Amino acid sequence: MTAPSFRWTESGESHLVTEESPIPEETPPLVETRGLTKVYSLGKVDVTALKNIDFSLSEGGFLGITGASGSGKSTLLNCLGALDKPSSGQIFIRGRDISGLNNEEMALYRRHSAGMIFQSFCILPAYTAKENVALPLLFSEVPKKERLARADALLDQMGLAARKEHKPNELSGGEQQRVAIARALVNNPEILLADEPTGNLDSRTSSEIVGVLSELNRRQNLTVVMVSHEEGLLREHAGEIIRLHDGEIREHIRL
Repeated sequence: MTAPSFRWTESGESHLVTEESPIPEETPPLVETRGLTKVYSLGKVDVTALKNIDFSLSEGGFLGITGASGSGKSTLLNCLGALDKPSSGQIFIRGRDISGLNNEEMALYRRHSAGMIFQSFCILPAYTAKENVALPLLFSEVPKKERLARADALLDQMGLAARKEHKPNELSGGEQQRVAIARALVNNPEILLADEPTGNLDSRTSSEIVGVLSELNRRQNLTVVMVSHEEGLLREHAGEIIRLHDGEIREHIRL
């Protein structure tokens, strides 16, 4: 059967652009990669960051990605989040091939389908916690009243009810990361992608933040993919772990 091609719209919905509309034989995994390869050209030298990555993840799963520095962890996450394009291979999100999206479609996918969290928090210093969380909704043209209401609700969920009007320099590292998580959730993404979210935190706060991600995964059936050097922390919360080495999957562990 010919796989359908999808395009994202401003509403975050996808629609078929081929004339064929085949009936799916089974429900596809939420995330699937086939032969995913990423090569960077550095002058006259080509560096292979990912090589023939094949894996799938069901909806509601929690996947940890670990490995040494330079093993390809962040590159893989960036490809899943449409921050980078693979050199070859395919990435399917709920059966939709995102590997060939153009720049506009990639932006729409990031806006509506993939929530991202980073090691350095990436929240804006001039804005309050509530304003930071509400900001992505501005680009989706959500009315201001609804933007603030959704930001309020998420900050309450993150245990930051009393910190909504504080700016980042008035928040602890753990509180800043909770703001970043709330911001990643504000557009109701299909998948939450976390790149070393505990890298700038102490061990106690790190455990708390991964606990927040784990609770979202369990209680809301939110699919989570988290990159971390701390395999022990991943083993406490993830359902499966991929260990990368030199851009290849060295081991896929189901816990």
